[in-house]
Amino acid sequence: MEWFYRQIEPGSEADRGTVLLLHGLPSHSFGWYEVMEKLAQPGFNAIAPDWIGSGFSEKPDKRDFPYTPEAFITALTDFVDALKLENFNLVVQGFLGSVGLQYAFRHPEKIERLVILNTPLSKDAKLPWKMKQWGIPFVGDMLTQDPLLVDRTLEGGSGFVISDENLAVYRKPFLMSSSVGRALVATIQQLKLEQTMAEIEAGFLNWDKPTLLIWGMADPWLSSTPAEKLAEANSNIKMFKLEEAKHYPQEHWVKEISDKMIQFFPR
Repeated sequence: MEWFYRQIEPGSEADRGTVLLLHGLPSHSFGWYEVMEKLAQPGFNAIAPDWIGSGFSEKPDKRDFPYTPEAFITALTDFVDALKLENFNLVVQGFLGSVGLQYAFRHPEKIERLVILNTPLSKDAKLPWKMKQWGIPFVGDMLTQDPLLVDRTLEGGSGFVISDENLAVYRKPFLMSSSVGRALVATIQQLKLEQTMAEIEAGFLNWDKPTLLIWGMADPWLSSTPAEKLAEANSNIKMFKLEEAKHYPQEHWVKEISDKMIQFFPR
């Protein structure tokens, strides 16, 4: 698979290791760009890929790539191996960020520390209706061909206006090809959220790596309760609450999120 990824190399001589940032739906790696700039300044190598089927990465037909969590985990494993990443810090966000958690639980030897922003964590998590519609036959096929889907979802989920300049970058893959819409339909249809959540709940029972939950407390789609329970039950898991932030906190709380990550990652 051919991946597109953004990389900002360390802006200082200090080598604080690699941070791999995984986006949610229907975003792509550009959503991490400002956070990556902040992380690079004190010496982190920041890398953010577009998931297969998203952004500017390859968008294979579903006959060649089934868009299941297993397929995404295999693809991510190949991506990590291709870049020869070892002992890196992993950051995940949103729906499909859950695949990053599955990867971490299956490859704990690769993970130094874990950061989770507004990602489904328990069996109570449900796809919001806005996203669920994308998987409905015919209806989803039409909805996902509208580039303004990105505007409506990212602004609806974040609760704040996103600049036209940034929205133009988010829309670009949808304007370039119809394949990104078809990939989004397939991803929603094959998300297998219930099975994924069962694996994630089980994975946290034995998870001992330092973990930071950065949570937009006003998220309209995901309750903060599972995150709060995790932080209460496991001394290795800390929680930082952004009271006014919603589902995509990295869009508008760049400084707060970046500062917390820099403090949290190993020195």
